[in-house]
Amino acid sequence: MGRAGTGSGGATVAVAVAGPLLLILLAGPPPAVAGDSRKSDVRLVSEHFSQSPQKLSFYSWYGSARLFHFRVPPDTVLLRWLLQVSRGSSPACANMEITVYFRYGAPPVINPLGTSFPANTSVQSPFFIKMLQSNASINISHPAPGDWFVAAHLPPSSQKIEVKGFAPTCAYIFQPDMLIVRAVEVFILEPNVPLPQTLLSHPSYLKIFIPEYTRELRLELQGCVSNGSLGCPVRLTVGSATLPRNFQKVLTCISPTWACHLFLPSPPGDRWLQVTAKSLAGPHVLVAFRAVAALTACRPWNLNSQHLLQSSPNQSCNASTGLLTPSPGCHGLGRSSRVDGGHFCLVSYPVIREDTDVVSVRFWPADRVPVLVRSATPSVMRLYLSTGMDSGGSLTISLQANKTAITNNTLVAVCVNAASPFLGFNTSLNCTTAFFQGHPLSLSATSRKADLIIPYPETDNWYLSLQLVCPESPEECEQASVLVETTLSLVPCLNDCGPYGQCLLLRRLSYLYAGCSCKAGWRGWSCTDNSTAQTVAQQRVATLLLTLSNLMFLAPIAVSVHRSLLVEASVYAYTMFFSTFYHACDQPGEAVLCILGYDTLQYCDFLGSGVSIWVTILCMARLKAAQKHVLFLLGTLIFAMSLQLDRRGAWNMMGPCLFAFVVMVTMWVYRCRYRRHCYPTSWQRWVFYLLPGISMAAVAIAIYTSMMTSDNYYYTHSIWHMLLAGSAAFLLPPREQHTKPWACSQKLICHYQICKNHREDLYTVT
Repeated sequence: MGRAGTGSGGATVAVAVAGPLLLILLAGPPPAVAGDSRKSDVRLVSEHFSQSPQKLSFYSWYGSARLFHFRVPPDTVLLRWLLQVSRGSSPACANMEITVYFRYGAPPVINPLGTSFPANTSVQSPFFIKMLQSNASINISHPAPGDWFVAAHLPPSSQKIEVKGFAPTCAYIFQPDMLIVRAVEVFILEPNVPLPQTLLSHPSYLKIFIPEYTRELRLELQGCVSNGSLGCPVRLTVGSATLPRNFQKVLTCISPTWACHLFLPSPPGDRWLQVTAKSLAGPHVLVAFRAVAALTACRPWNLNSQHLLQSSPNQSCNASTGLLTPSPGCHGLGRSSRVDGGHFCLVSYPVIREDTDVVSVRFWPADRVPVLVRSATPSVMRLYLSTGMDSGGSLTISLQANKTAITNNTLVAVCVNAASPFLGFNTSLNCTTAFFQGHPLSLSATSRKADLIIPYPETDNWYLSLQLVCPESPEECEQASVLVETTLSLVPCLNDCGPYGQCLLLRRLSYLYAGCSCKAGWRGWSCTDNSTAQTVAQQRVATLLLTLSNLMFLAPIAVSVHRSLLVEASVYAYTMFFSTFYHACDQPGEAVLCILGYDTLQYCDFLGSGVSIWVTILCMARLKAAQKHVLFLLGTLIFAMSLQLDRRGAWNMMGPCLFAFVVMVTMWVYRCRYRRHCYPTSWQRWVFYLLPGISMAAVAIAIYTSMMTSDNYYYTHSIWHMLLAGSAAFLLPPREQHTKPWACSQKLICHYQICKNHREDLYTVT
């Protein structure tokens, strides 16, 4: 907690904003859960929560971070995170820096790559630590009850594309545990009822229930006495700690001659507010006082259809009538804070929540009416985002003022707050409530439209407050009013990540959240950062390279047909077709063509590449026809199974190919021993065919396994296509000498011929 300072002018009462007690212990065993003063306190109980560990990944987009979701129970006075990291024992497992983020209410908004966010996006700096050791712990005093999130990742990933199974890997396993100390004896502080308290060595825990739409909370200490020191050595901590920003309030009373009180405007409603009293005197000094809480109620005017639709059908506030100015019946709304004999502090517009999909919600004002904004009282709309499943998207707010109603001297001040609405437009426009810093917006004659994007909004009720203000001449606002059109929604990804990104729904246990995976060099939260993006011309060139390079397979197809290797020719044609259209579909942006589903095209491309290598090697073995075709079929089935198990595993493709290579070498050695000379026998075959083909295959494998990066992928992978097809054309065996592929041995009377293929023992009539 932050240290309370003294006020100016010799004041002896100090109020400060307290930060959470954060003790980062990066070495040695973790200390006890509570301090010495809490060990013997029977009013406290400890609980332990854990989740299954996750394997960390190098960061490339939000889906690379591993998310953990915890729920802190009410009346928690101490929260301790125990962070444990374990790594493998291989030599590749070096010390790696791990970044861990913490946030209350929603997943942390992180930006390890330093990219830009979309315009009008409100982002808070995340709270994080970097771990170099295997263990760490963090303490947070008086944490807020509810959802807490922990995210962790390794440093940003390199540009190199590593083939699974070739590059050395190391598994870094991360597991956070949550230990809490909870108070089981908490005093209820009722409004306007003094609550006597006595402090000795242990703090006192209190809480007060704040009704919804409470305008102000006044907390005061009365009759403070101490038997061992002068003054009133008491420190009150009001509220709960949150991250990344903390708005706890600390009230330190120094002298009993001064009034010791604390004012909190717009405290969070419909919940309990924690108050902790701690003695600043010695451990054996007795301090007694009375705590008094006073609430200032705020009476909202709930606007329903009877207020919206006046007695006359022509006097309607509905924007669908096309009226540019409010009707006479609408001028009465909010003209005075006194309506029907009662005092009102705000005008509450009813809002309809419409769930359209997962992490997708639209908010509609009742009867689709625009919000009437006046200067007397704020107009407030409540957005229900407290279901626990709404914090995984982005809250978008778009406001547009009437073109003719707003003048040069008027301003529509707007505040977007969580937990409680902002009501102090007459004194300040900073949108700050008791425990939340709101998001300010404004509409004026020069700027009639305002937009706001809040990624991963906190789980709570959010409030949109609007009021008309006239900074230069307040009298002009007395009779003025402005209609404001609102577009409010919760979306998984902003603009569906644009044309260069894909919105993906992520899951951690039962919690769902969304993130953008960007392509073509685009980066950022919504794939809007084009600092490293490819131009349209570069995208088209990349598409042409990856697709047209597959035409190199026409060479092995022609050679196969010429040498009567029809099965091999069919495999090469299959590979050329699906590789061409897979890479045409794999491109981002404008140069995209998908004739089938992406997953289907990818599977067929990988299957064709593996089977092409398989049939080429077996064809070089010069097996008998029956044996060769059986192995062709078995190899294809094995490839189909292995690719279904793990499509990215290198050994799923290399394993069958190595087996085929062993078969080929075995047959060559057998022929060498049988013929008593080297096989193949011709040196021209070695020099002009085998050595170039083997060299091309070796270079292709080297490029595929160690030279591809995200920047040169379009060029290196195109070279891989050409080298693979070229090596197949060089390595295919020639026709058997002294034998024509089809020899006609008998001529019939009807001018037909019976032709026999001596190699295949097949007959045909021509």
